[in-house]
Amino acid sequence: MAPVEVATTGAPKTLNDLKKLLSGDSKVKVAGIDVDGVLRGKFMSKDKFLSAASSDGFGFCSVIFGWDIHDTVYSRELLISNKDNGYRDVIAQIDLSTYRRIPWEGNVPFFLVSFLDPDTREPLCVCPRSVLRKVAKKAEDKGWNCFAGVEYEYFQFKETPNTLAEKQFTNLNPLTPGMHGYSLLRTQLNHEYFEGLFDESLKFEVPVEGHHTETGPGVYETALAYTHATRIADNAILFKYVAKSVGMKLGIVPSFMAKPWGNLPGCGGHIHVSLGDQSGKNVFGISEEELKNGGRKNAKYSDLKYVSQECEWFLAGVLDGLTDVMPTLVPTINGYKRLVGGEAFWAPNAVTYGYDSRAASIRIISPPSAPPSATRLEVRVPGADLNPYFALSAIFSLGLRGIEKKLEPGPPVTHFKPEDRLSGKVKMLSTSLETATKEMMKPGSTAREEAVFGDDFVEHFGGTRQHEVKLWNEAVTNWEVERYLELA
Repeated sequence: MAPVEVATTGAPKTLNDLKKLLSGDSKVKVAGIDVDGVLRGKFMSKDKFLSAASSDGFGFCSVIFGWDIHDTVYSRELLISNKDNGYRDVIAQIDLSTYRRIPWEGNVPFFLVSFLDPDTREPLCVCPRSVLRKVAKKAEDKGWNCFAGVEYEYFQFKETPNTLAEKQFTNLNPLTPGMHGYSLLRTQLNHEYFEGLFDESLKFEVPVEGHHTETGPGVYETALAYTHATRIADNAILFKYVAKSVGMKLGIVPSFMAKPWGNLPGCGGHIHVSLGDQSGKNVFGISEEELKNGGRKNAKYSDLKYVSQECEWFLAGVLDGLTDVMPTLVPTINGYKRLVGGEAFWAPNAVTYGYDSRAASIRIISPPSAPPSATRLEVRVPGADLNPYFALSAIFSLGLRGIEKKLEPGPPVTHFKPEDRLSGKVKMLSTSLETATKEMMKPGSTAREEAVFGDDFVEHFGGTRQHEVKLWNEAVTNWEVERYLELA
């Protein structure tokens, strides 16, 4: 089965096409993605770029897989980039299907790259784009395509990178005051920025499905258009680039930090998923006959009667492995602060699911609230600081594993009491990156299965999360100083 077409409009298919496309250009911008979901790239001369495009690619310093989000080398040596190998180059392979032009940078041509091992020419085990491609290929081999959408919630501040540093990230000015979810008035303030996010994204081939204010001072929510999983991951990464670029020109800093304020809701990075078959039919949807007859007769629970058997197995797979892949869904120290608040802040903190439930970790969207063709699962655990490639890889690999093993979900739970947590009736999610990473890296973890992420990925990515934990454990925060300095 051929994969769904995910190329951008006008993407070149041959080297000659590429040469014609770049005939009026002198330079090209390229970027790849590191484990934290940060774009790492550079400008290249057109001649250098064309030379790289006609071969395996070009050399790119492996240190982007050897340091953290602030360019600090990891606390211990990891697999890909280290002192022993001299922080050597890896191969950056240009993906011509990702061709775009950056409208706010003089329409310079732009391409994404994936990273290969320089010796084997195989994809790096933690190259985000390659990890997701591997999962998508597994689905394609079974006759399915992975589809997804991503929703971001994010705060905006009337600041610049310089003022953030000068203020030491304190006493920041929100773009607008007050709690104004779905406000038509607040969008008229700073409308050049608000509308620019939508318009520039569209020009950059990152289609937006919905865009509105969310509750909180200066909070927006943007839903990216549903498409193939490999394309939506690119779009999700590039939307952040759009937002930060448009904001920078207007003295605005958007923040995709999961929980910037302790007393306000955090920022979700909700993911909607489904599978499609070769004919384009939604595999998660029930037939028209089943719809007319009140749902699927062999559904285990009433919440599942309007989804297919494959969807039920997929759901069970995600629930079964959720606690073992948490660092790929919630990769930062701060992300777990969002989950601790639980239902008080609309954030899931347990292994739960339910029909159309925003209080559960996995929300089933199906008839009667949606047609069979729009049936999907919304995974509400990730925050806006997610790496979409790893999060999507986790969800789809667990779901496919569930289908393969024909796993059965437990009863739906959308609300639970404190005693349910204490009795073990409801399985809780990790409340810190430290415990989540231990769960992922333990022997026998679902994440270690070759059908999910495999040992090489777990060891390297887990090592990067242990580095985050080490830095956090060594840090002395403002809260500690204010609480203990005088009175302890």
